[in-house]
Amino acid sequence: MTFDFETVIERLGTGSSKWSRYAPDVTPMWVADMDFPPDPGIIAAIRERLDHPMLGYGIPTDDLRDTLVNAMLRDHGWSIEPDALVFLPGVEPGFNMALRAFLEPGDGVVLETPVYRPLLVAPEFWRLRRVDVPLQPDGQGRWSSDPAHLERAAARAKALLLCNPQNPTGRVMTRSEIEGLAEICLRNDLVVISDEIHCGLALDGREHVPIASLSSEIGKKTITLMAASKTWNIAGLKAAFAIVPDAEIRSQFAAARSGLVDSVNILGLVAMKYAFANGEKWRKAVTLQLAKNRDLLQSVVRRVLPEARMFPAEGSFLGWADFGRYDLSASPHKFFLENARVALSDGAEFGVGYEDWARINFGCPPAILRDSLERMEKAVKGINQRNCGHQP
Repeated sequence: MTFDFETVIERLGTGSSKWSRYAPDVTPMWVADMDFPPDPGIIAAIRERLDHPMLGYGIPTDDLRDTLVNAMLRDHGWSIEPDALVFLPGVEPGFNMALRAFLEPGDGVVLETPVYRPLLVAPEFWRLRRVDVPLQPDGQGRWSSDPAHLERAAARAKALLLCNPQNPTGRVMTRSEIEGLAEICLRNDLVVISDEIHCGLALDGREHVPIASLSSEIGKKTITLMAASKTWNIAGLKAAFAIVPDAEIRSQFAAARSGLVDSVNILGLVAMKYAFANGEKWRKAVTLQLAKNRDLLQSVVRRVLPEARMFPAEGSFLGWADFGRYDLSASPHKFFLENARVALSDGAEFGVGYEDWARINFGCPPAILRDSLERMEKAVKGINQRNCGHQP
């Protein structure tokens, strides 16, 4: 079966958050929402469910639990029990629940930055103390943090709020890196809250390793958060799950719903089951397309915006680019929005010191990507021409 990742599907006027934030002439490349239709099998499964007219509150079935148990073993070699699964309307409620459940005001939380803004700001919701550890790219552009710095940070904290695959840098941590991180967490008795929502989109044959899968010791200390939403592009269906192997930790975690975290969308449960049971062909096809898009993004940026610094993403569909060598007279987000009519994610949202950076969503038909990059190039050339005293 082949899937169409080339056709541009009109999303204006459909109630899309991505396509509604800015004016109609702006191409949105900000929020982590791909412009590809999902696996047709997911749409068919939802239509089949709608043949039954009742849409009351749903619960995860035993079949769904078994599907996820099998998927963890198949995809990650991780054996979990069906009871370890806690279903949620999203990963973001999950990491906020975990922070509320296991930490007290004033406790420290380790985060590696830059990082997805909802993770960055979550500790302050619960009056926690954030302990930032900066990620740095090596000569090959692989972002990582210094283990000694992590160790010092862990000694001043009660939890690690982890993002792997990493958003926005696109890093997929290697097994040895994850093992080293787990050792630091165990030595310092940290609770691990691991956002692994992009784990199905490791590129170029890379292996995603859930930190909780390494051993029973680290598994007992970890709340792993996953969903079908990013991999199969169904975020609007509001369905996710946590894997919490330890029964006592699981009970404490579930109790932190506190009337704020609702049940899961009944159609989201249907879509989740199909995705993890039958969506492997589509997942493989979309990761191949994303790798092509990433390579296109890298090559065009290298050619038309040579002073920008960007390293190839190892997972997901997000590019992380430094435009600091250009005199844009504004943040990259504002500059390209105003001058190219392209909306990127503002680097300042991902941590202090990233004001010259922007995140670029390349999960779209190649025609959209090429057009946006051409407009960005023209905008930068316009700046250069004005600086030289010429009219653009």
